[in-house]
Amino acid sequence: MELVKQQINTSILERTFKLSRHNTDAKTEILAGITTFMTMAYILIVNPSILSATGMDFGALFTATALSSVVATLVMALYANLPFALAPAMGPNAFFAFTVVLGMGYSWEMALTAVFLEGIIFIILSFFNVREAIINSIPIGIKKAVSAGIGLFIAFLGLFNSGIVVSGMFHVGDGKLDGIPLTIGHISSGSGLLAVIGIIITGFLLAKNVKGALLLGILITTVLGIPMGVTALPEGLKFISSPPSLSPIMFKFEWSNIFSIDMLVILFTFLFVDMFDTVGTLVGVATKTNMLDKDGNIPNAKQALFADAIGTTIGAMLGTSTVTTYVESASGVADGGRTGLTALSTAVMFTIALFLSPLFIMIPAAATAPALILVGLFMISPVKEIDFDDFTEAIPVFLTILMMPLTYSIAEGIVFGMLSYVILKLLTRRQNEVSPVMYIVSFMFLIKIILG
Repeated sequence: MELVKQQINTSILERTFKLSRHNTDAKTEILAGITTFMTMAYILIVNPSILSATGMDFGALFTATALSSVVATLVMALYANLPFALAPAMGPNAFFAFTVVLGMGYSWEMALTAVFLEGIIFIILSFFNVREAIINSIPIGIKKAVSAGIGLFIAFLGLFNSGIVVSGMFHVGDGKLDGIPLTIGHISSGSGLLAVIGIIITGFLLAKNVKGALLLGILITTVLGIPMGVTALPEGLKFISSPPSLSPIMFKFEWSNIFSIDMLVILFTFLFVDMFDTVGTLVGVATKTNMLDKDGNIPNAKQALFADAIGTTIGAMLGTSTVTTYVESASGVADGGRTGLTALSTAVMFTIALFLSPLFIMIPAAATAPALILVGLFMISPVKEIDFDDFTEAIPVFLTILMMPLTYSIAEGIVFGMLSYVILKLLTRRQNEVSPVMYIVSFMFLIKIILG
């Protein structure tokens, strides 16, 4: 009887996610989804920490972060059948809190209203294939560069968040800074040492072709962090708790300023960052995993873009900032994830996290850093296929790769890459190699630069 049930379940998964067509199996997909969750679980704490600076309730933000991630990732899993996870984005949440609310002096309710409007606009743009057209207009060389740039970016995130690399700048008085931007951190003890140990352990598991190497590396490193004083066990060893109420922040919109110039600038910035962060992540991870079709396009791109549009809209209703596709999805893809079953597994983990928050909160950045760093290695491999002899291709590629980690933004890397591509093609009288959509997108980039 158990065998029959297992065969039925396997058949349902096969029909839903087309596992054999993607040369994968349920075990690989589920492990990949858990790995993705482990590398992005930090958002459950980081997002509430950032947004609560506006006066929003921390507990409610934790619940909103988890639920918005579940909804958006389920749409990605069941509608797009792609192995990408979504959650409230880093960058837009900081803009929400420190620029719109604390900087410009607007209420967090107004900022939530801007996020809600952004989500509605994205649903409309996705319905009319505008965002899909932008993705398809990106030249194949820059698509490969986006993958490599994201690789460097997430590797840098792992190095910096774990303390292996730290800022070398220091104040010298009168508001001036001296020193070097980055330097080696304290790797002889604490978080930095644990991350280095984690890299060695995870690297060994990868070298031995162990299934789920990244996830195992995270778990082993977390356990090793207990005697080292880096992994903090929950108080009283209590691992289960009820999700905090959403009532302090749910459906808290403010409509009085929606026709102001400030609202227009705020909305445009949210739109710009989310659109090109999502585009960059989809293109980069899909390129690395050979998901692109014969024309260099992402399968089910429209459905994938709907996922983050719906996630952003629902997220604003629940009370959190912009939801987008997460670059950490690359860790699950690197672990073999190829279908929506990977995303479904990640969504299930976010659901469990609602009730096991103390357990997931205890995983330190030093334990997830090795996975991010080594995924960076996987992501950079498409550079081997780029034509560096043609400088109208090579320079945009180089700028795309370089600017992502240096500006701490996938979107800015795409801006530099695509603008330089269009300009160089025009100057060398090869304008026929630039698509009409690229001209339009480049003009949008110029507007963004002018507006600051």
